[in-house]
Amino acid sequence: MTRIGLLLAALCISTPAFGQNCGGSFPSFVNALKSEALSKGYSSKMVNAFFANAQQDPAVIKADRAQGFFQRPFLDFSSRLISKHRIDHGAKNLQKYATVFDRIEREYGISRGVLTAFWAFETDFGAFQGDFNTLNALLTLSHDCRRPDLFRPQVFAALELYKRGDFDPMTTTGAWAGEIGMVQMLPGDILESGIDGDGSGHVTLKTSAADALMTGAHMLSRMGWRTGEPWLHEIIVPQDLDWSQTGLDQTKSVAAWKRLGVTARTGALGPNTLDASVLLPQGRKGPAFLAYPNFHIYFEWNKSFVYVTTAAYFATRLEGAPPYAAGNPDPALSGDEMKQLQTKLTQLGYDVGAIDGVLGAKTRSAVQAVQIKLGLPADAWPTQSLLDQL
Repeated sequence: MTRIGLLLAALCISTPAFGQNCGGSFPSFVNALKSEALSKGYSSKMVNAFFANAQQDPAVIKADRAQGFFQRPFLDFSSRLISKHRIDHGAKNLQKYATVFDRIEREYGISRGVLTAFWAFETDFGAFQGDFNTLNALLTLSHDCRRPDLFRPQVFAALELYKRGDFDPMTTTGAWAGEIGMVQMLPGDILESGIDGDGSGHVTLKTSAADALMTGAHMLSRMGWRTGEPWLHEIIVPQDLDWSQTGLDQTKSVAAWKRLGVTARTGALGPNTLDASVLLPQGRKGPAFLAYPNFHIYFEWNKSFVYVTTAAYFATRLEGAPPYAAGNPDPALSGDEMKQLQTKLTQLGYDVGAIDGVLGAKTRSAVQAVQIKLGLPADAWPTQSLLDQL
């Protein structure tokens, strides 16, 4: 999935009183949604027109069940996403839309590389926005009982956009998860953060780069982006660093990290008083970064650790940072081996979240904890040796 966005406080996500929350007969499910829409004050004519061609889309469920790409380690994932094409076209778009980026930096304090990286990864600068019917995708995922509380409110957000003339249930298409436009936003995100960047009178994220970029910037600002602050910086760390102090749940001031021997690989680190974490995507033998508070905002855009780290790093590349020093990390576990590790950690009493083969935040934390217990370098990178010991 590209982006599962904010759950909007303005949209109720409690179990509805008009029918089942998910599952059951799809026509009955849609009828319950229609009744709920009428109760919200929408006219029967509008509701009937909006849901007139509602259908389940089996391809959406298939896509939802087949998300294996995020199991890849950072070096592999980032090398696949950061192509010469994206670097070159990123530079061209930074120049082409310089006026828009100037406005974004002036109004929201968000650096231009940040939005450009999302634009590149989500749709290749608008070239591949998805061809799933958005309403049917949202209905299918709402009916499916994996995450109905996330997707059901988005149906009503799409209905509100339809009322405003900014959504066509017949022709609006996008990603399989219901996201729309050049930077892939859910209907609720558009309602809350939509900006008419080109002055057309409508928010059209599919065809207007200005609208898409301004809306993305507004959303990041609403998520808590801190104006004018950095987000990620590649660093050199001393080999005698206490690795148990690394990880996103461990923070120190930049000044404190400097005293421990952390230095910028190029350029200058952020202000001494700024809190930061040492991030080791593939352990102490791989690339190292200093992650600032703004880095955490990326997780409001996408929950995947490897996607977030890659997007944040690519943003620095677009603004002049050199390619990272890849180092020589220990080989990554396969998906099945990662599931074995997660199962072992769970049996030992650690909370790894879902046993899904993905090295997410909870699994990293558990790995680091068990490394400390076993007297190993606690860099949160799971290896075959660690799996064997467990």
